[in-house]
Amino acid sequence: MLISLSQPAFAEDVVNTGYFGDVAIKGYDPVAYFVEGKAVEGSEKYSHRWLGAVWHFSSAENRDLFVKDPSSYAPQYGGYCADGVSFGTVTTNVDPRAWRIIDGKLYISYDPGAAEGLEKNPTKVVDSQRHWSEVQQTLISEKMHGDWLHPAAQ
Repeated sequence: MLISLSQPAFAEDVVNTGYFGDVAIKGYDPVAYFVEGKAVEGSEKYSHRWLGAVWHFSSAENRDLFVKDPSSYAPQYGGYCADGVSFGTVTTNVDPRAWRIIDGKLYISYDPGAAEGLEKNPTKVVDSQRHWSEVQQTLISEKMHGDWLHPAAQ
């Protein structure tokens, strides 16, 4: 089932890079989900910095497609777990192999069951869109206050 959402849900200021580092979606190639239909690990050799994070790609062609139109390929909700966002919560630990493309948008989840649930229950996508602004504000607030930094780094 296709679900139409009127507003993009990628983060303008918040991209999930895990607890440490600055690599988006654990180094997986966001374009490969669309052009190859599978999760493919990217390479530092083909990288691009966008929204404060480094994005890896499996080829120069995929990197160039992303550079031309990153919002078409970037995962929704900055790469945070779409299932978690549907409940108004943040799940930083995602599995880039647990993904779905719904209505032309990439959603990443913390495990395959959550990704399947997102696909089978369209209201989860609607709920995640509804909760995203509050989740995003929480993430921005925590980022500003350093709540996501490792204790030794504070």
